Amino acid sequence: MSDTSFRTLRLVAGAAAFMALSACSSFDSEQASDDTAQTDVAGSHQLTPEKIFASDTFNVERPAPTRWLEDGSGYTTLEESESANGRDIVRYHPETNERTVLVSAEQLTPNGEDKALHIADYVWSDDGNKVLIFTNTKRSWRTHTLGDYWVLNRSNNELKKLGGNAPESTLQFAKFNPQGTKVAYVMQNNIYVQDLNNFRISKLTNDGSDTIVNGTFDWVNEEEFFLRDGFRWSPDGQHIAYWQLDTEGTPVFTMINNTDELYPTLKEFPYPKVGETNAAMRIGVMPASGGKTQWMDIPGDPRQHYLVRMQWAGNSEQLLIQQLTRKQHINRAFITDIDSGNAQELLRESTDSWAEYVDDIHFLNDGQEFTWLSERSGYRHIYRVYRDSGRISAITRGNWDVVNVLRVNEEDGWVYFIASPETPLERYLFRASLDGSGRLERLTPDMDGTHSYSISQDAKYAEHTFHSVNQVPVTKMISLPDHKVIRTVVDNTDAQKAVENVEKQPVEFFRVEARDGLELDGYIMKPTDFDPSKEYPILFYVYGEPWGQTVANKWGGSLYLWHTMLTQQGYIVASIDNRGTKSPRGFDWRRSIYKNLGVVTVRDQYDALQQMLERWDFIDESRVGIWGHSGGGSQTLNALFRYPDAYHMGMALAPVPDLTLYDTIYQERYSGLLPESAERYKETSAITHAENLEGDLLLVHGTGDDNVHFQGSERLVNELIKHGKQFEFFAYPNRSHGIYEGEGTTLHLRTMMTEFVKEHLPAGGR
Repeated sequence: MSDTSFRTLRLVAGAAAFMALSACSSFDSEQASDDTAQTDVAGSHQLTPEKIFASDTFNVERPAPTRWLEDGSGYTTLEESESANGRDIVRYHPETNERTVLVSAEQLTPNGEDKALHIADYVWSDDGNKVLIFTNTKRSWRTHTLGDYWVLNRSNNELKKLGGNAPESTLQFAKFNPQGTKVAYVMQNNIYVQDLNNFRISKLTNDGSDTIVNGTFDWVNEEEFFLRDGFRWSPDGQHIAYWQLDTEGTPVFTMINNTDELYPTLKEFPYPKVGETNAAMRIGVMPASGGKTQWMDIPGDPRQHYLVRMQWAGNSEQLLIQQLTRKQHINRAFITDIDSGNAQELLRESTDSWAEYVDDIHFLNDGQEFTWLSERSGYRHIYRVYRDSGRISAITRGNWDVVNVLRVNEEDGWVYFIASPETPLERYLFRASLDGSGRLERLTPDMDGTHSYSISQDAKYAEHTFHSVNQVPVTKMISLPDHKVIRTVVDNTDAQKAVENVEKQPVEFFRVEARDGLELDGYIMKPTDFDPSKEYPILFYVYGEPWGQTVANKWGGSLYLWHTMLTQQGYIVASIDNRGTKSPRGFDWRRSIYKNLGVVTVRDQYDALQQMLERWDFIDESRVGIWGHSGGGSQTLNALFRYPDAYHMGMALAPVPDLTLYDTIYQERYSGLLPESAERYKETSAITHAENLEGDLLLVHGTGDDNVHFQGSERLVNELIKHGKQFEFFAYPNRSHGIYEGEGTTLHLRTMMTEFVKEHLPAGGR
């Protein structure tokens, strides 16, 4: 590829530096620090850590969550009340923008209180007469799923707290039955139903304990399978299907808190590391009025399989359950009878690496068919499954991936989804005919960038958010399928102007080839005073694992602004998506790193660096740095340890130096099982190669990281000491995986990183 073939985009708002902060399956945001920032004066051309991380100059407003109403009358959102201390729930008509207050802050103010309930979340009953309010939340594991629930009856303005005398913030996942007459919820690992006529509470399960978990999940299933809400009302409201976990035998991990009390306190929770005992999982169905649970007879050892998804199968008599093997190379879909528990395998997806479970399932034709996502063609596509036979037929086709399904409109015969057939760097809205005829329409106009949508039930309207390297997020209400703009919801004009005032060079997207000829996407940001006759230091930003994509045409937020600041100080900043990342480039792209994390991933990074050095004379090969967080921290260590002659400094934040220390679900998915893959774990773990360190290393970790444990960095420290390696190590007390909690933390971290770069990767052209 010649230099003239680069695609160059004029930078206005920020590049595609998508920060992958979870070791593996989720991404923490720096927004926590941004939200608490103090006001700064916009207009400065030069950036500093303080301007980026301790001011609100570049803050991006996000629209309040939109809830499309089932009856098609519009959508609801939250707005500050003009007459009370709190927020109203307001309905808007998407076309006319007619505004109606459906629930006022006054209605949500408990007797004797002077302010309304803080609405963390809300849900309507099917008939719209009642609304359930989630408030006073706190974390359970990594997300805020614990809290209090109140129900408002709009017909008589009665506001009642659910749970009786339950301790504060102990209820989870409350939801109406289809008739709107009862609410079920989880409390302390048991499932309850509360009658909304007399508010009598019935306890449906009685065996919940520290080890028996009903209706919710343990740490690892929440983190890696996104399993949190563990029960489902039947469509007729007569039964409740639920998961039960038995964590007996799962090793308990202990974390110590040395700072919050006079004496250390302990946090203990089941956490299965690679090769250790998983919780046993099973799914049962019980009468909503109380009674015996009928367990579904899914074959296989419950500790050697995962029940990753469960839903009612288009009726009130059967469930559709997805089961992964522990190795995760087979996903089987079962139809189960709730009366007998009998399970019939309907279809399976098998691979030599790992299989994907399916979230975007929609039942069609009165429950006789359903949609399915599969990579069986080599790319992720939408299929139609006929439940009487298990026959499967394609709805979408081609050498491109469906990213995710947004809406199925059976009445009009369309499925709406996100994809980007022409380039993996962008995201657009498409629709395809459900009949499998192959009819495909792109609905997003010719606007480069990343597009996301919240689509109405009838698919006639959508809230559309657009952003790119030269545009902060803008949200508009549009009509579909013509994509006509009705009005602007959030424009972020101030943030856009602030970024436009920042001195910067264009961002260039480019491609290079790995040693086997595979093309890799990258971006490069040049110094603001760039002189092509000089050589400049380069800092690579890496994630490199299956749950992140760093190279994309999207707004990169405060992280990108920090990279821009470095270009103002005389650095080149670049990023490469090695094979195996989340980039939508097909099955082979994603699976090529199986049992090779840290080997093939970093080899691609190294190959890209060599190609860039051959292509561009302005990169100083004696001043090459790399940094990353979580999985990116692991890849940073691998780059420093495996290619010490190529990478001269690195900053590894919350890495996994020893892959056997991470959890079963994530790590066994990509690295295999023990003991059969023991040698691959040893070879692919960065700690094995720590003795090769020659460059300058900054290692950072939060001691309160319940995801990627501080333990791993401590072991790496010991290994480096053993080999006489000097390095810098910084521990943030009680910070979690994102390293953002506590006043001033993000600014402190980024300032430390800035100073480390300046000291160990001298700036400027030579």
